[in-house]
Amino acid sequence: MLDPVTGFEYPKDWVTKCQSPEKLPLVERGLAVLTASGAVLVRGFTTGTTAAAACKAAVLSLGSPKTRVCIQIPCGLSVEVPVESSFGKASCRKFAGDYPADMTAGLKFSAEATPQDKGIELIPGDGIGRFSRNTPRYPKGSAAISPPARDCINASIREALDRIGLSGVKVSLHVPEGAEVAKKTLNTRVGVEGGISILGTTGLVEPWDDHLTESVLGRIAGTERPVLTTGRIGLRFSRLLFPDREVILAGGKIGEALAAAHGEVVLAGLPALILKFINPHLLEGTGFGTVEELAGSPEFGAILQHNLARFKMQYPLVRVILVDRQGSILGGSP
Repeated sequence: MLDPVTGFEYPKDWVTKCQSPEKLPLVERGLAVLTASGAVLVRGFTTGTTAAAACKAAVLSLGSPKTRVCIQIPCGLSVEVPVESSFGKASCRKFAGDYPADMTAGLKFSAEATPQDKGIELIPGDGIGRFSRNTPRYPKGSAAISPPARDCINASIREALDRIGLSGVKVSLHVPEGAEVAKKTLNTRVGVEGGISILGTTGLVEPWDDHLTESVLGRIAGTERPVLTTGRIGLRFSRLLFPDREVILAGGKIGEALAAAHGEVVLAGLPALILKFINPHLLEGTGFGTVEELAGSPEFGAILQHNLARFKMQYPLVRVILVDRQGSILGGSP
């Protein structure tokens, strides 16, 4: 059995001891994960998927009310999302699945659609954060909507337009409690103020908090030459860079992952989590608010090599490879 989201092939003994065989179809469809203990945990939907559902439902409801919409999410899967909609207005609540610490669980997303002559106009409204300073990817004042999430929203709106036969629409998107919820997140640290971020690299939220599960630790311990990575972008490019090795998503708990690993180990991915693990005080005195901003500066090369040299002394068998969001290698240790 293959996980269509990560490409991980579940061992046969995991399937054999599955505690909820009736949920295995969810695992096969990528809507849940099977753990080494036999438990089935349901994936949730990202803020990007939720926003796309609300926007699509609003447009479709210009024709007739809808209670569910189908969204093609960034990882390529199609999911059905419950909504409430009528007369161009719609709402959708974020489904957290079995993710225990989702601060946006149950958060309401609202959208309103107004026909126009042609084209799609998405208007981010109340509760959606905006950048308070220029960053390498987002100009000051722009809405905190990631490219994969925005693409998903726009594609969903286009599908709805085609279905009801309109040539254009203006859609306003709001998260009524977004500003309040955002106070509990790290948004202000990355320069986002006034609301939550609309995100979603795959469209799905993994059903565990920011820690390594027994399943993942078992995979790391059982692999001779593991490539450990911290997120979906790192996972994608690590598989391209190391096609003959097993690439394992370890998330933010790099120390636990390295403790379980043995042999020749590669730690690969975007710079932020990896460099903050190597040096928690990396940004102090640099004048930069995020690692991404630091990575775009002339000083980055020297700072990177200094910290990688220190890391090599502590972890002599671990090779570090840092990539940007396009997959280009920013630097690394020998």
